[in-house]
Amino acid sequence: MERTNPITPAGFAALRERYENLFAVERPAVVEVVSWAAGNGDRSENGDYIYGRQKLRAIDRELGQLSKKMKFAKVVDPARQEDRSRIFFGATVTIADEDDLQRTVTLVGDDEADAGEGRIGWNSPLARALRGARVGDVKTVVLPAGPKEWEVVEITYPS
Repeated sequence: MERTNPITPAGFAALRERYENLFAVERPAVVEVVSWAAGNGDRSENGDYIYGRQKLRAIDRELGQLSKKMKFAKVVDPARQEDRSRIFFGATVTIADEDDLQRTVTLVGDDEADAGEGRIGWNSPLARALRGARVGDVKTVVLPAGPKEWEVVEITYPS
């Protein structure tokens, strides 16, 4: 049994949009190419047929993964968070390390995480360490390079 996976409304919409695009646009186009290629005779040396079948399997695999993610997703709207003084799902947090270098991250679902954009997964080591913290709290995060301390400077939620 898999656990539910929290996700923001925007993250769920992106999953659904990707699923619908694959199912309604990309898959039918590949099926059409495979059907055309199959009608050209010998399939063993038919590059369009072989590549098309591989592409079709990849699309079907991704559709299955997206379907599973959506099935176990629990949409949580961070704008409805009542206690905005602590860090919960969807919070945008500014943290500072020992050298006073600041970093701003938003805690989102694991399926919508993008560290380059400042969105970290809910189950990442940093997010787990920050959960429930308040401004001024110092949290230790165990990273592969060793433990690192971060102080919570600011917590905000979307309106």
